[in-house]
Amino acid sequence: MTFRLQRVLWLWAGTLVLALLLILPLATWIRVVLALGALGIAATGWVMAGRRAARLRQSVKLAANVSMPPASFRHPVVLVCGDGLDGLFGTIPDHRLAVRATHQGCYVRVPALDQLPSVTERILALRPGWDAQLSVMFVINPAAHGDRAELAGRMRAFRHQATLAGSHGAALPLMLVSYVRSARGESPWFCWTDGQPDPRVRDAGACSSVADWLRQPLDSSSRAMRVHTGVQLNNAAAWLQEAVLPHFDARADGPDRGLTVCWAIKPVPAVPHAVKGNLWEQWLRDKVALVDTRPTVMKAALPFPDPLLSLIPMRAQRTSVQRACIVAGWMFGLAGSIALGSSAWQNTLLVRQVTDDLRRYAHLSTAGFPAQETSRLRQETEAALHETAQRLDAYHRHGEPLALGLGLYRGDPLRAPLLEALSDPHVSFGPMPVQATEPVRLDSLSLFSPGSARLKPDSTKVLVNALVGIKAQPGWLIVIAGHTDATGDTAQNLRLSRARAAAVHEWILHIGGIPASCFAVQGFGASQPIASNDTEAGRAANRRVDIRLVPEVGACVLPTTGADSQPQSQSRDIQS
Repeated sequence: MTFRLQRVLWLWAGTLVLALLLILPLATWIRVVLALGALGIAATGWVMAGRRAARLRQSVKLAANVSMPPASFRHPVVLVCGDGLDGLFGTIPDHRLAVRATHQGCYVRVPALDQLPSVTERILALRPGWDAQLSVMFVINPAAHGDRAELAGRMRAFRHQATLAGSHGAALPLMLVSYVRSARGESPWFCWTDGQPDPRVRDAGACSSVADWLRQPLDSSSRAMRVHTGVQLNNAAAWLQEAVLPHFDARADGPDRGLTVCWAIKPVPAVPHAVKGNLWEQWLRDKVALVDTRPTVMKAALPFPDPLLSLIPMRAQRTSVQRACIVAGWMFGLAGSIALGSSAWQNTLLVRQVTDDLRRYAHLSTAGFPAQETSRLRQETEAALHETAQRLDAYHRHGEPLALGLGLYRGDPLRAPLLEALSDPHVSFGPMPVQATEPVRLDSLSLFSPGSARLKPDSTKVLVNALVGIKAQPGWLIVIAGHTDATGDTAQNLRLSRARAAAVHEWILHIGGIPASCFAVQGFGASQPIASNDTEAGRAANRRVDIRLVPEVGACVLPTTGADSQPQSQSRDIQS
């Protein structure tokens, strides 16, 4: 992937994070901190991508009198590594890149196998559009090796480095090339493709079978020379199939499976850096009882496999753009999923709040009687309904916020029943002839860990004592209210107080055997302190859960014994 596209992805990621911060229901200071963090990370990624690109470009040092083809070059670009590089490129210092361009393609010298990933990365830094043209040519000369185990280790090292190099782009096509010394001079290229058992002869743009190639000469001397070359080819192919090809089996598992385009043999007059008693000589001596008595050659020119370049598949151009689009799409999908999930959850909370408020309002109201006395609980219920109605009306007039939008807003169907309940003249507040009991006050620190709504294991004793008092007044409405101190975010405190009250409610409901219709659950956050929030002792006192028993007529219907009795299954919990 080009460094410009990497910068674009960093910018895209920062934009998505900022968009999420506008949608998620977070406190203002949290939004600011996260926005600054996202901008800082995106800016850091942008700068580092530019510096890395500049560093890689500066690290490319070409050999003398060598230039890289222009960016518009659209022929195969082959990274050459393995044996006999001096015969292909000449003697060049290892720290410099040697490039040879022909009419059919461009060859880049890789001095050592472990430099294949870095050379690939540097080539793409200079020519980002070449990622679809890159391929690898691995040269294996049997005359350059005297130890078969060492050769096997070298091939395993190459496979590992080729896999690393492929991580910078698409999987790199691979050509396996061997140069063998011929007794009759230079011959054409013999190559095997697609698992073909018989080779094809490629020379000067022509392609034919070995049988046709053997029949082509008219004079007997040329035909005899080709027959001799054919025998030598069979021996070289047998050696490659036994010692080399098993390490590059396209059926083998691994990240480089299926990358081999072809393997080819080129008979040449001399092979550079031949080793005395090499693997090729050992093969000839063991299999055909022949010994090559010709002197070894340290320097010899080798031809480039131009006739084979047409076999390299030219992958689709702009693959970097395609990969960047895929990554950007995944980022957008992840951000969209988070936004939709948050919007769906906020709408669920809104529906739950309005529904519980309406149920609570209907339960605490007695039709047909003028309001004489209003308890604090009933005043809070009416105030909550008015506040919710104003909020829904503002959403209806000016549009819902992004936290509730994205096509998931569910407040409009709730607006009509809410306004109808508030405008009903028959709904009024009845008297409360009996005063509610004093609340049972539970310290939050004895029940919950800081910032948590999960009951502690040792909170059972405190809750059992509260349950004894509740059991003493059967049939009364049990109002459980959660409170917090004034530190932290107001919305977070309100949610925490509701969650803690709900946890106490769930425990009593599970242990006490009291019907769910006997409970009302509330959360007030820090709106009802009983002490000053300026001191630690005051804040500790404000962090509490109150349990109040309200003698409301018909508020709680206890289950009766008998065959016809049915358990209470519908909860009458209230959340404010």
